[in-house]
Amino acid sequence: MADLDAAIGFVVARGDQVDRARLSWLRSGIVPAPEILARAEAGQTPGGGWPANSGGDVPSIDATCFRLAELDDLGALERDPARRALAWLAGRQQPDGMWEEDPALARDAPDWAQPGNPEARLYLTAGAGYWLAVGGSPARDVIARATQAFRASLREDGTWPSYLVAGWLGGALLYHAEWFYEAAQIQVILAERVPDMSPADVADLAAAFRRAGMSPDDWLLAAARKRLTETQRTDGGWPNEDSDALEVHTTLTAIRALR
Repeated sequence: MADLDAAIGFVVARGDQVDRARLSWLRSGIVPAPEILARAEAGQTPGGGWPANSGGDVPSIDATCFRLAELDDLGALERDPARRALAWLAGRQQPDGMWEEDPALARDAPDWAQPGNPEARLYLTAGAGYWLAVGGSPARDVIARATQAFRASLREDGTWPSYLVAGWLGGALLYHAEWFYEAAQIQVILAERVPDMSPADVADLAAAFRRAGMSPDDWLLAAARKRLTETQRTDGGWPNEDSDALEVHTTLTAIRALR
């Protein structure tokens, strides 16, 4: 089993105030101080989304979903900034049930979120639909259209025409909506990939399905726990292949997944 005490120690030693507040909420449900919440919510645009870069004025679907994940770890999804962000996401849905970044972000958006990229559209649809669903958005029609749009994209063998992350976000969305057969098809594919996945991806996968209501005894989550146990470092943390600066975030995500 993974050493959660060591993981907690890693976050305490390496994290900032927001990271430690996330840890306290995940461990004990301790409500963060107002200044911590204000720091985590900073930079929101008047419309409700968050830009991808500090000081930006064009809100990003991808960045807003990332910020909602952080606020969820602070128990802050019922606060006004998160509610406005969820309303903004709902309002950005396209007529076909999908999401796409604003064309104004074409020069700045990462490859995985580029406007006009069909793989990016499905990834953003899975992410936006997921956060609207688990975040308790009242826009049930929007969530239903997002769920159906993702479900309609699946091939007969359960694969999906997008990135791996779109699979676990979309699978968790389907699971939350009780489309269990389609979700199970995705779970089988993900379980085959888990042994070779990065610790950051495994933590995100497991946290997403747990947040969507999946039992920790599920076989996919058992495989994820095994992989996280194998990849935890001796300092208690988990690596992030994209950036050392994200190691605390990855470790917090693993703690959420392993609770």
